[in-house]
Amino acid sequence: MDFTSIIGLLVGWGLVVWAIASQPGAGFFLDVASLLIVLGGTAGSTLMNVPLEKLRSLNASFLKFMFHRETSLEETIRQLVNHAERTRREGVLVLENSLGQIRDEFMRTGLRLAIDGTEPEMIRTVLETELTAMEQRHQDAAYVWTQIGSYAPAFGMIGTLIGLIQMLQTLDDPSRIGVGMATALVTTFYGAIIANLVALPIAGKLTLRSRREATRRALIIDAIISIQNGDNPRLLEEKLRTWLAPAERAARA
Repeated sequence: MDFTSIIGLLVGWGLVVWAIASQPGAGFFLDVASLLIVLGGTAGSTLMNVPLEKLRSLNASFLKFMFHRETSLEETIRQLVNHAERTRREGVLVLENSLGQIRDEFMRTGLRLAIDGTEPEMIRTVLETELTAMEQRHQDAAYVWTQIGSYAPAFGMIGTLIGLIQMLQTLDDPSRIGVGMATALVTTFYGAIIANLVALPIAGKLTLRSRREATRRALIIDAIISIQNGDNPRLLEEKLRTWLAPAERAARA
C-alpha cells in the first residue's frame, strides 16, 4: 500500500472540503449540471483521443497508484548478490530449485534463461525487450491520465462560458446575477479539482514509478549476466551499488 498517495488524497480533498464547509453557501458547490459537463466532456474527449484497449487499464493503473509496493534497489541488490554467492559455490544450476521462491517475475525469467545456458547477449536482448514493453505500457497509462488532466479544466471553462451566457440573459434582474456567476464558476472549480487532485497526480506518480522500475530492471539485467559469467559476488555487489543514490551508498558504508 502506498501511504503517500492515500495521505495526499486525504489531505488534499480534506482541506478543500473543509474550506468549502467552513463558510456559508456550501450548497453552491453542488451543481449536477456543471459536474455532468465536466465529466461528460472529459470522458467524451478521452474516448476520442485514446483507443478503448488503453482505457481498460484505467482501473488497474489507479489501483497501482494507490496500493503498489515498490521493491527497493537495496533489496534487489541483496537478492542478486545472494544468488551470485550460491552460484559461485555450487554452479548456476543450484538456482533452479529456488526459482519458485522468487516473487519477481522479471528476475525469475532472467535466471531461468541463465540456468538454461542461454547466451548472455540473448539474455540481454530478451530482458531488454521485456523492459521496453513494460515502459511502453506504463507510458500509455500515464498518458491517459495526463489527457484527462488536460481536458477537465478545459471543459470546466466551457461550462463556465455556458453559465455566463445564460447569466447574461438575466441582466434585467440584478438579484440573479450573483447566483448565476457563482453557478457558472462552479464548473471551472470541478475541472480544476479533477485535474489537480486526481488525474495529474496519478499520471506523475505512474511516470516516476515507471522510471524507478526501469532502473531496477536494468540493474537486474546487468546482475544476471554477471552471475552467468561467474563474476565475484563482492565485485558484483560493488558494481550494483553504483546504481544507488550517493546518500544510499553512504548509509551502507
